[in-house]
Amino acid sequence: MNKIIKYTLASFIAISLANCTSNFEDINTDPNGISNESLTQMNNHIGGSFTPMFLNVFNVTPAWNFQLQQNLIGDVYSGYMTPPTPFAGNVNNMTYSLVDGWNGFPWADAYGSVMPFALDIKNAVELGGDPAGEKFVHLSNIVRVSAMHRVSDIYGPIRYAKFDDFATTGEYDSQRDAYNAFFVELGAAIDALKAFEGDSQFIPFDMSSLGGDIAMWRTYANSLRLRLAMRVVNVDATLAKTEGEKALASDAGLLEATDMYINTGFAHPLTVISGAWGDIRMGAEMESILEGFDDGRKEVYFQPAEDPTLNGAYKGIRMGVEIEAKGQYGAHSALGSVIEGETIQWMSAAEVYFLRAEAALRGWSGSGTAQANYEEGVKASFAQHGVGGVDVYLADNTSTPNDFVDALNAVNDIAYQGDVKIAYDAAGTNEEQLEQIITQKWIAMFPDGQEAWSEFRRTGYPRIFPVVVNNSGGTIDTDVQIRRINFVQNELNTNGDNVEIAKGYLNGPDTGGTRLWWDIEGSNF
Repeated sequence: MNKIIKYTLASFIAISLANCTSNFEDINTDPNGISNESLTQMNNHIGGSFTPMFLNVFNVTPAWNFQLQQNLIGDVYSGYMTPPTPFAGNVNNMTYSLVDGWNGFPWADAYGSVMPFALDIKNAVELGGDPAGEKFVHLSNIVRVSAMHRVSDIYGPIRYAKFDDFATTGEYDSQRDAYNAFFVELGAAIDALKAFEGDSQFIPFDMSSLGGDIAMWRTYANSLRLRLAMRVVNVDATLAKTEGEKALASDAGLLEATDMYINTGFAHPLTVISGAWGDIRMGAEMESILEGFDDGRKEVYFQPAEDPTLNGAYKGIRMGVEIEAKGQYGAHSALGSVIEGETIQWMSAAEVYFLRAEAALRGWSGSGTAQANYEEGVKASFAQHGVGGVDVYLADNTSTPNDFVDALNAVNDIAYQGDVKIAYDAAGTNEEQLEQIITQKWIAMFPDGQEAWSEFRRTGYPRIFPVVVNNSGGTIDTDVQIRRINFVQNELNTNGDNVEIAKGYLNGPDTGGTRLWWDIEGSNF
């Protein structure tokens, strides 16, 4: 893949442009144009900083940046997708030889184009002195939590709570402290933004499906709070329940009929990666589950294989197998119409229903019943993708995931280690019900592999196949699978003392085999 470039200057150029205009008014005032005072009155001095934040939670352009930020980490480790391309002679992320030159991009995008611009908004509001500007700080905090929990879920400790102070900007928070900061900021935003419901000043700057509606931003923030509450349930059940029940009881509500996505103005990068480059294909787990369930969403998520010997089947590739050349598996199933258009999904209503289903299973107040939420989640996902037959699907109590059969090499064949079904079994054990919830949640969150990988690490569901080729040198256990990405090389080079402190926050060495703070081995109950 010659499209992958080691470094990008775009975000740093944007920062420079944002910070080099302090004398602009004195040097370049146009008496016939729009003055800086007028720009300030329209909040453009604040609103412009939202654009790079929106475009870097997922970096959508150039496509190779997204490939390194998201696709060759979360998308492949989730079981959603696998490259047919033997990058670096098949010694790469997929075979657990972690490529530092690739894996720094989630960090670079966040610290180049999210965190600095959130600070710019905060500083601009403070300098402006208008109390109404507070709403922009809370909105930017919601966006940065959306971005930074993903970064933390890749690496673990991050630079967050002390970032805004120059004297401490290089210091790391443990993942526990970072998550506590996320909860504080989301709670503050949900409470404070209530006073601004109906305010229209954010409309010109909002690139999301929420259209600048402050009430809907409260709803999204509250839904995000529920996601993060569930993320920590195995490591801190009390914190999880407290934050989860706040979300369930909040007057902000939860996403039910609206999906949260960003209108980027660019084609989805997966259309390039899958289509023009042919660098990503259906994952083996997607084939096993969607084909085993005869799930109609497969026709939206993927295309039939182009290999004529496969007779139009939907065919995936197991991650971490021996691939000698791109032509071997390149004619397997490419991605489908789900990636058409210029939007990137941050959270779906379906995901929120599955969060509520798990909350009910765990006995959290205000969550309803697990089965009702589960079924509403499946219905929301089918509706989102325009797929029919949901009632018949939900009544299916016999179908189970297929075993995976490699079309080219029987060495890669593997049985699916479970018999999870579609029709909800309220009489099943908690683990059995959770597997149903998370399996359907995993299907519904496609194509956001980062979130799916996080949920697999948290719960163990669905049952992701282990790699066949493990080039980690023993740092990642084949059966336990990869749990995180090691700290960024550029940070080690430029902020080494603080990185050494951050390593002490881990549950083990700075390798891909060390579990994150919330990633607890054993039962989910």
